Amino acid sequence: KYQFEGNDLQVAITEPTKHNAIHGLLRWRPWRARELQSDRVVMTARVYPMTGYPFALEVEVDYSVGDDGLVVATTARNIGDQACPYGSGQHPYLSPGEGVIDDCLLTIRAAMRIDTDPSRQLPTGREAVEGTDFDFRAGTRLGDRQVDHAFTDLERDDDGRAWVRLQGVDNRTAELWVDESYPFLELFTADTLAPDRRRRGLGVEPMTCPPNAFNSGDDLTVLAPGESVQHRWGARLV
Repeated sequence: KYQFEGNDLQVAITEPTKHNAIHGLLRWRPWRARELQSDRVVMTARVYPMTGYPFALEVEVDYSVGDDGLVVATTARNIGDQACPYGSGQHPYLSPGEGVIDDCLLTIRAAMRIDTDPSRQLPTGREAVEGTDFDFRAGTRLGDRQVDHAFTDLERDDDGRAWVRLQGVDNRTAELWVDESYPFLELFTADTLAPDRRRRGLGVEPMTCPPNAFNSGDDLTVLAPGESVQHRWGARLV
């Protein structure tokens, strides 16, 4: 439930045990391949006005593979006649080898972590990672740490990219980067998945805003009619 421009709105509850609406509006929507090549595919989908989200969006996701790995560009455009609230996130997993992630070395140069309440995992504030078990800035073995938090205040390179690196016991490293349109990265050690998938990969989720942004307004994007926005992230194995 949230308010936008004076209206009370309620989207469908998709996590009943916590009374949350998670994973967005496009997870179960049909997508169409607009372009299909050997090294590139462009998928499109539309969000039409619905209960709890009376707005119209067109979303295009461009996946391409080249010498620098996978690059994903997401473009969203307001195709309606009124302003709409918008946030974007994706849910890739990194796994540089066989087995579980416990012996992997994780590096993410993020100075802050979004703290959450224990019942619904809604944000309660930001906490500096220094001196905590969530400080992965210098590279830390994951061990049995359970992580399901968003990280922010990301250190970026000269191109404006923030990086996450997961190094396996064979010294191969899976890397994921995000551009400046993604100020948050959710890390998820997959402890709640089925036994055959548990801790087999690290969820590294680029996010344009933190959880519950439709209520808090934190980093929430509002698109005017006809306005569009683009976000880019990528991944590679080195």
